[in-house]
Amino acid sequence: MIYGYARVSTKGQERDGNSLETQEKALKENGCSVIYRDSYTGTKATRPEFDKLLDSLKEGDTLVVSKLDRFARSTIHGATIVQQLIDKGVRVNILNMGILDNTPASKLMRNIFFAFAEYERDMIVERTQEGKEIAKTKAGFKEGRPKEFTQTQIDMALDLLGKHSYTQVAEMTKISKSTLTREQRKRKAEYKA
Repeated sequence: MIYGYARVSTKGQERDGNSLETQEKALKENGCSVIYRDSYTGTKATRPEFDKLLDSLKEGDTLVVSKLDRFARSTIHGATIVQQLIDKGVRVNILNMGILDNTPASKLMRNIFFAFAEYERDMIVERTQEGKEIAKTKAGFKEGRPKEFTQTQIDMALDLLGKHSYTQVAEMTKISKSTLTREQRKRKAEYKA
């Protein structure tokens, strides 16, 4: 059986050629009959679909991924997974590298590629942190995502709760029930204080 694995961790990857669709197309073109997909960062130890895939693989199967960094969060982690799969009798086909096996040349090649993948990830984290520090020095900086709705919109939606249910208000305003509930709780707590 030939299994494929595709993963994205950010919305940016949807635009930069690493989208799930791009990966899946390449996997299908390389004979994958079953494809597992995750939308988790590679730094997470547990990725539900990847874990299911690992449990499904048996001797004689092939695992295909578009790039090495799609299933490993570090050099050590990647080398460990690949070695475990090879020891189990599973072929590992990294489309931009080739088939990995137990030959000395293959071991050297995969360790070099894992090291570069880890370096690239570390550089992205470093640049992100630098950008965040610069942003913090600017007036009006707020940590986290920007607010989707203005305070006026929230106020109007909460006023509607006097005559309508949470579900109805959510449908009318496009503000989720959880946001309405959270704002309502927050206001009650402020009123009591």
